[in-house]
Amino acid sequence: MKVVNLKQAILQAWKERWSDYQWAINMKTFFPKGATWDILNLAMVSYSSVLTAISKFDDFSRDLCVQALLDIMDMFCDRLSCHGKAEECVGLCRALLSALHWLLRCTAASAERLQEAPETTAPASAEKQLAMCLQRLEKTLSSTKNRALLHIAKLEEASSWTAIEQCLLKLGETLANLSNPQLRSQAEQCGVLIRSIPSMLSVRSEQLHETGFPTVHAVVLLEGTMNLTGETQPLVEQLMMVKRMQHIPTPLFVLEIWKACFVGLIESPEGTEELKWTAFTYLKIPQVLVKLKKYSHGDRDFTEDVNCAFEFLLKLTPLLDKADQRCNCDCTSFLLQECNKQGLLSEASFANLTAKCKADREQAPQLKSSENANIQPNPGLILRAEPTVTNILKTMDADHSKSPEGLLGVLGHMLSGKSLDLLLAAAAATGKLKSFARKFINLNEFTTHGPGESTKTASVRALLFDISFLMLCHVAQTYGSEVILSDCSSGAEVPFFETWMQTCMPEEGKILNPDHPCFRPDSTKVESLVALLNNSSEMKLVQMKWHEACLSISAAILEILNAWENGVLAFESIQKITDNIKGKVCSLAVCAVAWLVAHVRMLGLDEREKSLQMIRQLAGPLYSENTLQFYNERVVIMNSILEHMCADVLQQTATQIKFPSTGVDTMPYWNLLPPKRPIKEVLTGVFAQVLEKGWVDSRSIHIFDTLLHMGGVYWFCNNLLKELLKETRKEHTLRAVELLYSIFCLDMQQVTLVLLGHIVPGLLTDSAKWQSLMDPPGTALAKLAVWCALSSYSSHKGQASSRQKKRHREDIEDYISLFPLDDTQPSKLMRLLSSNEDDASILSSPTDRSVNSSLSASQLHTVNMRDPLNRVLANLFLLIASILGSRTAGPHTQFVQWFMEECVDCLEQGSRGSILQFMPFTTVSELVKVSAMCSPKVVLAITDLSLPLGRQVAAKAIAAL
Repeated sequence: MKVVNLKQAILQAWKERWSDYQWAINMKTFFPKGATWDILNLAMVSYSSVLTAISKFDDFSRDLCVQALLDIMDMFCDRLSCHGKAEECVGLCRALLSALHWLLRCTAASAERLQEAPETTAPASAEKQLAMCLQRLEKTLSSTKNRALLHIAKLEEASSWTAIEQCLLKLGETLANLSNPQLRSQAEQCGVLIRSIPSMLSVRSEQLHETGFPTVHAVVLLEGTMNLTGETQPLVEQLMMVKRMQHIPTPLFVLEIWKACFVGLIESPEGTEELKWTAFTYLKIPQVLVKLKKYSHGDRDFTEDVNCAFEFLLKLTPLLDKADQRCNCDCTSFLLQECNKQGLLSEASFANLTAKCKADREQAPQLKSSENANIQPNPGLILRAEPTVTNILKTMDADHSKSPEGLLGVLGHMLSGKSLDLLLAAAAATGKLKSFARKFINLNEFTTHGPGESTKTASVRALLFDISFLMLCHVAQTYGSEVILSDCSSGAEVPFFETWMQTCMPEEGKILNPDHPCFRPDSTKVESLVALLNNSSEMKLVQMKWHEACLSISAAILEILNAWENGVLAFESIQKITDNIKGKVCSLAVCAVAWLVAHVRMLGLDEREKSLQMIRQLAGPLYSENTLQFYNERVVIMNSILEHMCADVLQQTATQIKFPSTGVDTMPYWNLLPPKRPIKEVLTGVFAQVLEKGWVDSRSIHIFDTLLHMGGVYWFCNNLLKELLKETRKEHTLRAVELLYSIFCLDMQQVTLVLLGHIVPGLLTDSAKWQSLMDPPGTALAKLAVWCALSSYSSHKGQASSRQKKRHREDIEDYISLFPLDDTQPSKLMRLLSSNEDDASILSSPTDRSVNSSLSASQLHTVNMRDPLNRVLANLFLLIASILGSRTAGPHTQFVQWFMEECVDCLEQGSRGSILQFMPFTTVSELVKVSAMCSPKVVLAITDLSLPLGRQVAAKAIAAL
């Protein structure tokens, strides 16, 4: 076809005013058979060039010209597309942004002309032009695709978007006085659409049909049961993650937190656990809500949501009745007061709720009886204990040498009744326990020796040493040894108690060597201690170096045991020696039993009797008048410590030692597993019970934690997922996901590495297992995988919680094969991908570098690939890219779709820091081929728009839709 013929056709079309249909029919006469316009290079005028040309016209007084341009725009403004290179698609975004600016200017000019003319002589052309402008604006903006392109353009050209916002503001002022209500309404609607473009991905619907949220319930229960000392911020972030992933309305979210707290209070075992739960509910949770308030946004005020949650709570009469009976008080009233104190309720709401609560509780069963009338309720005690902790910390800061007797009085008062556990629970819930422990370590260090002292001074020093030692042991056993340890190695000398605790103190899962050098101090000190214990009527106090005595007692006990075994010492002598050990300071008995526990483990069945008998002797109290102050109180704490120390070894040796009882179970969650039953049966049985109930209780949490320790992360995760994949009822699979996520919170980081690094890839790459990925279990597993990935990635840079630090951490080398550290170590999967690589040259970075199939945003952000979680995520997304690019379809491809849909559903926007940054850029073009994923919003959500290359990928995918 000759160019001259085309020019003649254009002139003829102009003269005869051909319609677009006539033009198409007549142009066909110029084509040879079988040819297309693209082959003949006739697709010369792109949408972007037309839009750019229109936006350059600025003489808005020429009505006919403007209307002609508006007519041209009307032909294609709601069906823009581009199938060229990525840069051309970004060009379309920019052109559309320019055209939007032009339309707004044109609208403003038409409105001004209409306003300036007198009402009676208002030119019809101005009103017609204004209506045409608004129609084109509405038509352009009503397309989600166009708004998505504009979203990209806004990020590309921030200054142009600022100009549009200013133009929109000015237009609003002009149209405010417009007499035509229809045009004014149309203009307002266009303004709403434009303003929605920057936040078009953050709009989400909340669950309104659900009333219970077992994941929130279990996360709160887990934290209250096992991590009272943890910082509030990680808990807040975890709760917010669950709220966002499950789209929970704020009032129901707050209500679920309180429901979990009250359930925890009701089912907590009497004693320390009950006090810990009370502190968690009334001291820690209000602080959590204060931080949640900062995340609150939207039309509703957070205080309104809290008020609404309280309204719901007051309707849960059976729950409140049980909680009130257990705590012997009006639990809700205390909670209301604390929330009001923290500014979480308005004064009017507080007064209204207090009145309702009072009226409601008057109908409740009678709380006070003759038995419990004098018992002070724990919530009141805990709330009073919190300021006492602050005062004690101040007292402990004083110079100990100036008034040791006064300090002893304070500490003695702490030991009475349940005062110590109250104060420790209050300190733990308010983040002061580490400071509390540090003060007592300093005191213990101060009292290890005292030169030139009187008998009275020596007894005070002995008591201060003993009380501080016992308190620290009790804290370590109740809240974890991490609370005691120094934050960092500053080069300073490690205090005695820290050294002893790390090397000599038995703990769950910690095996001690009785022949370790820490148990073998200077022989001369051991000999003198043995002589002192054997020959003296009682332990001497003056100038006694208590830390040396504590370190020497283990070797001294070995000497005494050998003498007893060989008949050198009679049982009466052993009784005298054990009475001497526990007669003045209980800490010596604790150190002696610590070594005996390690020693018994190493003995045969027929060799243990005398060692166990010695433990029995040390555990019983000394009935003597010649003891130091607060002896009975110290013995109570000592026996609790010894019971914890001996629990493991007594179970393993099938031995029983009766420790003096205080009437409260000091180890309520100990030894929960049924005997002679395989742990896999226990795991599946407990999970079945939890699934049937629909929520996780404290006892089940402890069983799951024990099984996780015993079986390991892979065994634990794999067997629970097998139970999930067996489910065929949709409602059961969804409930199982919510419960499994909360159970996995026991060690989310390690579970996620196993789940995404081993189990899911194994299911996706083995065709024999594809059937297990069918709906509904496959959908549920995809949801669970995304939830675990998001939770772990959002928190993995933070500190592991105390309950997770005890567990063996996976070696990073286990993950090296999953993702190469450099190009010289390609993984098997990456080699597979590179061999299938399609032509990716159409996607290029600003430097015209071609994009290979594995390039992702994480590599451009230089994310640390030595981190195991980053490696696992990168590997998983490479596998997803491989599945999407393969020609084999099946349940595994459906699983990938569900996985990506859940990612989009849970993330407000794909951006720097999300797990989707590990997805190769080329995956986007494959995903939009899936019907459920071919939406502009999905493309924006899965692409990292903070990167120029990310915007190019998104623009290309959206422009082709």
